[in-house]
This record gives sequence, structure tokens and C-alpha cells, in this order.
Amino acid sequence: MKALVKQHAEPGLWLMDVPEPETGPGDVLIKVLRTGICGTDLHIRSWDGWAQGAVRTPLILGHEFVGEVAAVGTDVQDIAVGDLVSGEGHLVCGKCRNCLAGRRHLCRATIGLGVGRDGAFAEYVALPASNVWVHRTKVDLDIAAIFDPFGNAVHTALSFPLVGEDVLITGAGPIGIMAAAVAKHAGARNVVITDVSESRLDIARKAGATLALNVAEHDIAHAQATLGLKEGFDIGLEMSGRPEAMRDMVANMTHGGRIAMLGLPAQEFAVDWAKIVTSMITIKGIYGREMFETWYAMTVLLEGGLDLSPVITGKYGYQDFDAAFDEAATARSGKIILDWTV
Repeated sequence: MKALVKQHAEPGLWLMDVPEPETGPGDVLIKVLRTGICGTDLHIRSWDGWAQGAVRTPLILGHEFVGEVAAVGTDVQDIAVGDLVSGEGHLVCGKCRNCLAGRRHLCRATIGLGVGRDGAFAEYVALPASNVWVHRTKVDLDIAAIFDPFGNAVHTALSFPLVGEDVLITGAGPIGIMAAAVAKHAGARNVVITDVSESRLDIARKAGATLALNVAEHDIAHAQATLGLKEGFDIGLEMSGRPEAMRDMVANMTHGGRIAMLGLPAQEFAVDWAKIVTSMITIKGIYGREMFETWYAMTVLLEGGLDLSPVITGKYGYQDFDAAFDEAATARSGKIILDWTV
């Protein structure tokens, strides 16, 4: 089969012929239809410091996908050949305290699909049945391909009650934009999203943000004044991993404000902890999705009319992966899709 491989420990990717993945009695073999390019894939392609520490070559990349079940193991139930499926990219141990308690997203021994084991940038991918999500209702293939990052957005946005609240999102990458759409759909009063990329801010406006603010031109206090907010934002969703973004968010929260932090900083940085204490701000770290409560919420949101189409800004055949990755690496694009059926 064809697969996109990190063949050598150096910058670049290689489209290669590789054997189809082997499956056991509890596994599902999936024919891949579409994949989404993630920031993680960009790190692996460029072979930066994080990638060098996290990845062993050779490795098939990719963890965002939708496909059709091609075969199931003898122990697999409730999944059938022909089912349309996506996959939870965090493979957990099933034995630790959190896994045994049903909190699998908190597993300390998580292995990442396309990072710690071969992934979905291939004509076929194999997963344990416990990591397979069957789409029981009609869903657009391109949207189904990005259920993984959509789950990050949903898990982050729904960490705290949103109805009637004023929400600040720092970082208008694809996940931040999806979080803005979710927050507005879920009943937030105002949703403000910040970035320095006007192209991405424009995508956020199309996705439903109340105000998309270029922080190279205006500060967050300006957004408060524009919307007539008197006491600050109720909910913060930090998606950028940037120290200045986190500090500005803390400075603009109301007393008792709640912050969900998904953005992964490149290094340690200082924040005003006195402000966090005296303003009684709650900060919650987010990594991945809840398995599978978030997946259920994603499906229901789409059934309820949530429109994610603005976030998908490019689509390529898998043979044109270099051009696709180049576009995904810009600060202008939303989600970029690879089609594995062409």
C-alpha cells in the first residue's frame, strides 16, 4: 500500500510502498478515505527538537482520518465491514488507575497514533476496536476526517458552562476557530477570538465569532470596550501556547473566571499568579478528548446544525502531499485535507 512515511531522521517526508498493517483478534482494519494535516505532522516533517525526541523512524504519520472498515478481528463486536469510522488517536493502557475508573483520557501511558506507532497517512490503518468511532449518522467526509482536532475544540470549549457567558479565545488556529463555532453554537453571549493572522481571523468570522481581534493592532481591553463588557470575560480558552496570550487572558478575566488551556507552550513562562489568586481564577489543562463522551458531543453538535465548513480551506490528493503540507504550514490556512481515494 502507499503511505506517507518519516523514513529518515531528517527534514522531509517520503511517499512509499509499505506492507498493509497486521491486525489481531481485537483490531479493525480501515481503508482510509480522507486525512487531516495536524500541527504535530508539521513538526515531524520539519524534524524540530520536539519531533527528534518523540519519534523513531521509520514511521507512518497521521492521526486525523475517516475511512471504511475493511476487516474486523474475531473478537470485535458492534463494528462491521463497510462501516464509516474515525479513530481516537490516543491509545491507552487500560490498566492504570484512570483507565480502570473510566477516565481513559487521563491515562499516563498513552501512545499517540502517527507518533508512537504507525498512523493513518496510508491506504490502510489498523486500530484496536476500542479506539474506533462509528459514524451512525450522515456526516461529510471532510468533517469526519477532522473529528480528532474537532474533539480538542469541543473538549476545551465545553469544559465550563457557556450559556450566556462572554468567552475569550486566544489563538485562531483551526482548533481555536472550531472552538469559537462551538462556543457560539452552545449559547455563549459573546465569543472573541484573537490572533495576528488576518486570514485566520477572517475564517473565524465566517465560523461565527462575535469579534475577531488582531492583537497586533488592538489589545483585548479594546474588545471589552467594543462589546460593552464591564467586568471582563467569564470563560477563557487558551489555544496558542504563547506566553503573552496567556498573560493577556488572565489580565482580562472577571473575578471567578475560568480558563481552559489547550495551547502547548514551547517553554516555561511567567504569569501573574497573584492576579490568578486574588481574582479566584480557575485554570484547567486540556489534552486530547474524553473517550468517548466528547465524540458523542461532536456528533450531536453536528446533528444540531453546527457548521464547520469554513475551517476547511484546502484539499489535495495524497500524491500532492508536499503542496498540502506547505499550505498547512502557513499562518493563513485552516484545516487541510488529503484525499486517499484519488
